[in-house]
Amino acid sequence: MFSKLYATIFSTLDDFKHDQRGVTAIEYAIIGVVISAMVLAVFVTDNQLATALSNAMQTIGSNIAAAENAASS
Repeated sequence: MFSKLYATIFSTLDDFKHDQRGVTAIEYAIIGVVISAMVLAVFVTDNQLATALSNAMQTIGSNIAAAENAASS
């Protein structure tokens, strides 16, 4: 299961590396969240993973909202 996920992620990262248009900040954020989730899934036990992911998603949402407000001002 993890080996297939690992292969998929690094295949996708390899595709991004060869993309001449470049990688946007949103794509970097998605990659970071996926890698963080994998690390947390391996090292964190109990319900801490769900709490950590929930907090991360709330932080990302808050940052996006703040950026939208700053851009519209």
